[in-house]
Amino acid sequence: MKDHEVKTLMQSTLEDFQLSRKERGEIRDLLDKVKGDEQKRALYRSMAFDAAREVLGKADAGQRYQTLDWLEDAVKALHPAENLPAAGKAGSDHAFFSPEDNCVGKITEMFGQARSTVDVCVFTITDNRIVDAMERAHKRRVQIRVISDDEKAMDKGSDIDHLDRLGIPVRVDRSEHHMHHKFAIFDKSKLLTGSYNWTRSAALHNEENFLITSNRDLLKDFTRMFDKLWRDFS
Repeated sequence: MKDHEVKTLMQSTLEDFQLSRKERGEIRDLLDKVKGDEQKRALYRSMAFDAAREVLGKADAGQRYQTLDWLEDAVKALHPAENLPAAGKAGSDHAFFSPEDNCVGKITEMFGQARSTVDVCVFTITDNRIVDAMERAHKRRVQIRVISDDEKAMDKGSDIDHLDRLGIPVRVDRSEHHMHHKFAIFDKSKLLTGSYNWTRSAALHNEENFLITSNRDLLKDFTRMFDKLWRDFS
């Protein structure tokens, strides 16, 4: 494969911000042909950075995170012997407290980083900043599902009907009791959960908290609960 063809390959894999299994295979085949040629490997790495830099210049916030994820995957594919756990992975769990921390900013950031799915199970949603981030993710074809409380969905300022009109699947409970959970699962790999409702009051005034974790056992437990409620509220 000629150098200009390698550049084209890099650019084409960046179109959807992901390296598919087929694309990883193409890169491995390419490396087999230049095995031991560190100069070529460095050239291809430079091409990956150039492709990412070009996209970053015109990307929105969500696309910037996706581009950086792609670049990390591309570099790992070019240096398979260096596929070690990323620095900081072991300490990837973090807690956020309102109103001191920018909780709404972190939630909108999570939607900006989402690449494929987000499952939301929150008692009430009235903060338009979060809803705008959800809409942007929806337009990027991130598959979003929302579960909320039926009574709170009728409150003034609730955005549940708006999300439904956008084409985002929404389900609510139908009982005299409350669906009081507050959690969200991003790309089946990150869990956000705590006391924090997605409201302006929570962002500005209330003493609230949530944590973000990649703990597999917790992700499994919360995914199972979301799927159960999704079936129950159908």
